Amino acid sequence: MNTQKMRGAISQNAIYIVLVVLLIAITAYDPSFFAVSTLRDILIQSATRVIIALGVAFILITGGTDLSAGRMVGLTAVISASMLQVSDYGRRFFPDLPQLWVGIPIIIALIAGLLFGLLNGFIVSKFKVPPFIATLGTMVAIYGVNSLYFDTKPNQSQPIGGLRQDFTDIGSGSIGSGDYSIPYIVLIAIFVAFIVWVVFNKTKLGKNMYAIGGNEQAARVSGINVAKNLLWIYGIAGALYGLAGVLEAARTGGATNNYGNMYELDAIAACVVGGVSTTGGIGTVPGVVTGVLIFTVINYGLTFIGVSPYWQLIIKGLIIVAAVAFDMRKYASKK
Repeated sequence: MNTQKMRGAISQNAIYIVLVVLLIAITAYDPSFFAVSTLRDILIQSATRVIIALGVAFILITGGTDLSAGRMVGLTAVISASMLQVSDYGRRFFPDLPQLWVGIPIIIALIAGLLFGLLNGFIVSKFKVPPFIATLGTMVAIYGVNSLYFDTKPNQSQPIGGLRQDFTDIGSGSIGSGDYSIPYIVLIAIFVAFIVWVVFNKTKLGKNMYAIGGNEQAARVSGINVAKNLLWIYGIAGALYGLAGVLEAARTGGATNNYGNMYELDAIAACVVGGVSTTGGIGTVPGVVTGVLIFTVINYGLTFIGVSPYWQLIIKGLIIVAAVAFDMRKYASKK
């Protein structure tokens, strides 16, 4: 293999190399890090973040951005948790609500995420509001809606707890037992990642998404209904945020209106580090998943070896800037 081919191979697989190097470096410092239980914890912590990042990837590939993702996670976490408390809990959100089938509140939460996603898509596609501004506005509005709902009597802004076991088992249960068990939440994230991969690579919507991100004007000229496709894309992203909110409530066994705060920034960062172009038109599911894993390894691994959280923020920030700089350099070289 000549030098040029080697550089190309390294460039194409840089993100996977970074992940492996991180794991090796942390394990070399503390060999106990490379334990099955540690890797299992990393996968559990990554599961909901992967789903959020995949939703954000839909938007980024079209050349947009979504700042409302985290607040949608918080809203749907509160909605699902508020309807799935045990009947004898002292501070039930809905004291007279009968014990519903666990799927009903989950479906309601998913619909809520879908509707707010469609709202984002409608504002962007019909009113031509830049995605940054449109989703910034809905981010604030969704937090307001969630806070009003969370503050209703008799709850009045108290953390929602006492969740039913059939719900929390979704977030904490697993197939098998011990460290070698496979958590349900990880299986759900893998399934969602596979479905999103199919949408990206095997559907007309996926092809149109890449075309819109590559050159929106050219996509219009080629006959693509940009407004309709953007509506679908933002709607799907919203539904994914809704699913992540449900899983986050199930995983933690509770919810507050502050759930999901700043999750959108972590998701955008993971996408960028995972190779999703900030200029649109480029991005893969494996890249996004690896980007999430990199940040989870940084958070978990550096905490594991006792590195200050402030240094962790510095390291994460440098990685994000480097990833964007590399992306822009590639974009400039193609022009």
